[in-house]
Amino acid sequence: MVAAIAGLTPPVACAATLEETFARINRAAATFRGFKADIRKVSHLDAINEDTVDTGTITVRRAKPQELNMLVDFNKPDPKTVTLSGKKVEIYYPKSNYVEEYDLTKEYKLMAQQFLLLGFGSTSADLKSAYSVSLGGPETIAGQKTTRLVLTPKDPELAKHYPKFELWISDETGIAVQQKLYGTGGDYDVATYTNMRLMNVAESDVKFQPPKDAVWSRPGHDK
Repeated sequence: MVAAIAGLTPPVACAATLEETFARINRAAATFRGFKADIRKVSHLDAINEDTVDTGTITVRRAKPQELNMLVDFNKPDPKTVTLSGKKVEIYYPKSNYVEEYDLTKEYKLMAQQFLLLGFGSTSADLKSAYSVSLGGPETIAGQKTTRLVLTPKDPELAKHYPKFELWISDETGIAVQQKLYGTGGDYDVATYTNMRLMNVAESDVKFQPPKDAVWSRPGHDK
């Protein structure tokens, strides 16, 4: 959603806006510890031109610069809980009492490391070390003024799976309020965060314990 902009903005403002956005990101990174928000995630499959929309809540905790923990509770249309820690992702499906666990120290490691840089307490230096960053321009997301950044991965392996990312950085907080991950063949995922409350998040708030009788699957794990 592109914001309607009244009047004309001198072209010289574009270069300054990118640097101002980097400065805003750096200020936010210095104090970022976590947040709670509502989430709306759209997954688009280009082959069949179909969107899947999931809604719920998200809690993010960043105790250290390279340590991100996350808990997402999707409640519609199909309930599921996703937890991200430094070493694994767990997805719990309550209807089937089933858990999928992915080991981030193996084939998913690079993807996880890059995800940590995407607007949740990272600095502009972090972003520029892993991506070529360009200015997308001002946009309004869910009523909030933002600046869109376009990120191209420098790592060729990551670029094969995700050739482009976009971040919408809040002009007020310096935190990403929307992320878009472009896959191959026209597929993409968009996550939008609203009602965001920046705070010190307790470790217990990002932990989830599936029922003891849940059935586990560990794709990619050694038997």
